[in-house]
Amino acid sequence: MFVVGNGVLLEDLSERVDASDHVLRFNEPKASIGMSGTRTNWLFVCNTGKPMQRRLNDPKYPKSPIVQAAELVILLSHPTAVEKFGLKPNWWQRVRGRRAEWTWASLMMYGNAGKMIAVLPPNEYEEGCIELGLDPSMVLENRTFPSTGYFGIRYALARLPADEWDVEIAGFSWQGWHRHTWGDERAWIEQKVNERNIHVWPAGDDWKPKYGKRESQVGR
Repeated sequence: MFVVGNGVLLEDLSERVDASDHVLRFNEPKASIGMSGTRTNWLFVCNTGKPMQRRLNDPKYPKSPIVQAAELVILLSHPTAVEKFGLKPNWWQRVRGRRAEWTWASLMMYGNAGKMIAVLPPNEYEEGCIELGLDPSMVLENRTFPSTGYFGIRYALARLPADEWDVEIAGFSWQGWHRHTWGDERAWIEQKVNERNIHVWPAGDDWKPKYGKRESQVGR
């Protein structure tokens, strides 16, 4: 299995990715375009927040090579989980069109693109937080949330047995939105590397000044 994150790749891995038996990607791959092929078995998508709203409003997104290649689109956030653990827009944000989750709109968009779609059950979010060492009842209060990449890798590792599947991971620099638990997720991956055959490829620095803060800036 090859897991392709949305960070900067340091070399062209297209042949290795496309030759893999199973490829997992996330959301809206951009940094790896032209460097990681197009094969996509599972496309894991966060169906909440402004990024999802932007994808829904972009007519080019469902026609993009990765979406078109995806065999299955998996929506991370069940509406029940969002109600319990997700950020909610304030009244002014709601007036401007923001929503806590975009599940129905996502189902329509990916369905119209001819994709098979699944929505994770609510317990996946809670159990994922616990495995990462987070108290699910506190994630909303602390405003710190696991990333789509973490949940996607966790989902895949749980369903692809270690004695049958080798894993390669590329495009992960554990940087980005400052409310994601990057340090905890990196430690979790390092633990998994010790438990099964996983190779993590080095990634470039994809820190985005308009999107996140460096780890030292958020006190982690």
